[in-house]
Amino acid sequence: MFRVIFNDRPIAEALRQAQATLDDMEPVFTDIGEYLVGATKDRFAASEAPDGSKWAPKSPTTLEHYRRMGDGDRPKPLIGPSRRLSTEIHAQATKAAVEVGSNLIYSGVMQGGAAKGAFGSDGAGRPIPWGNIPARVWLGLSETDERNILDIVDEAIAPALDGG
Repeated sequence: MFRVIFNDRPIAEALRQAQATLDDMEPVFTDIGEYLVGATKDRFAASEAPDGSKWAPKSPTTLEHYRRMGDGDRPKPLIGPSRRLSTEIHAQATKAAVEVGSNLIYSGVMQGGAAKGAFGSDGAGRPIPWGNIPARVWLGLSETDERNILDIVDEAIAPALDGG
């Protein structure tokens, strides 16, 4: 006679831990958000899009405007006198998702660009914006970001799947 005794308590506990982890992914999404905020800020330092392409340079008119306003020479694209767009990048995580971006009103224009006058004109009849703004994609995922996010997820759920 051959007898096998199966103790399923460790398996049941591992499955419970895995389910608990997967039911509330907020800690994982928080880690992903923190990573993406840092990666996005690094792109500002490198002046490049998530795909690695370089952002269009500032126009001579924009550079001259900075000098006239007393803001000095600021040649890096998307880095103005306040540096707000490059520093005010935030992540918000929930159980189901993470969002990364900026609540600055002009952040979408910097991402997608805008044609001269796309937003009408001011009280004096001047176009808004006063010149064409090229798209400078600052928000998105690079291939490296995708791999790092997978690593974050793997690291977070592996203990639950391994039983602790």
